Amino acid sequence: MCAKRIYMPDLRSTRTNEILMQHIEDQSRVIDLGCGDGYLLERLRDEHGCDVMGIERDNELFLASIERGLPMLQLDLNAGLADLPDRAFDYAVLSQTLQQVSRPMDLLNEIFRIAHRALVVVPNFGHWRIRLQVMLQGRAPVTDSLPYQWYESPNVHFLSMLDFRELAASGNFKIVKELPIIGESAVDRAFWANVRAHSALYVLERPSTS
Repeated sequence: MCAKRIYMPDLRSTRTNEILMQHIEDQSRVIDLGCGDGYLLERLRDEHGCDVMGIERDNELFLASIERGLPMLQLDLNAGLADLPDRAFDYAVLSQTLQQVSRPMDLLNEIFRIAHRALVVVPNFGHWRIRLQVMLQGRAPVTDSLPYQWYESPNVHFLSMLDFRELAASGNFKIVKELPIIGESAVDRAFWANVRAHSALYVLERPSTS
């Protein structure tokens, strides 16, 4: 039996899905790694004619996705993606999941084996509310977008937008777009983005070695 993954609820998930869908072309092959209940994939399939697949470890969420009629694999992302063939997808979606896996760089490398482009949404621990709580209270922060106490959090890594840029550079991942999500909007070139954004969407590619 697969272990239960603590699902990270994105309180702005509807808007996040809209932002993700804007960056996925119609008729694309899409895999969602940590797809939750499959709502995003269902919309991509039904509204944009995408050929979709979901990966989910949690039993209840996996079954919820199956009930939507989605093709699914029940896998632990920490174990890698060896069951998936090379270049099988145009897009891999990793929304509010990268910070939960034990080795993010290894997973990103695997993603670029199976997909041409990655859409990664991560929480921004550089947000001003987090900074303020740590400074004034001296405790692990709890915010609307990070609602867990430290002992219940599914997050095993804590990163800011600056940290993600360094990760991309270290892994030779090209950041095609960096979109800070501030409130309900994804904004290009936002002023003080690393302070104001509660999360960020990164559109990534790996430069060709040829």
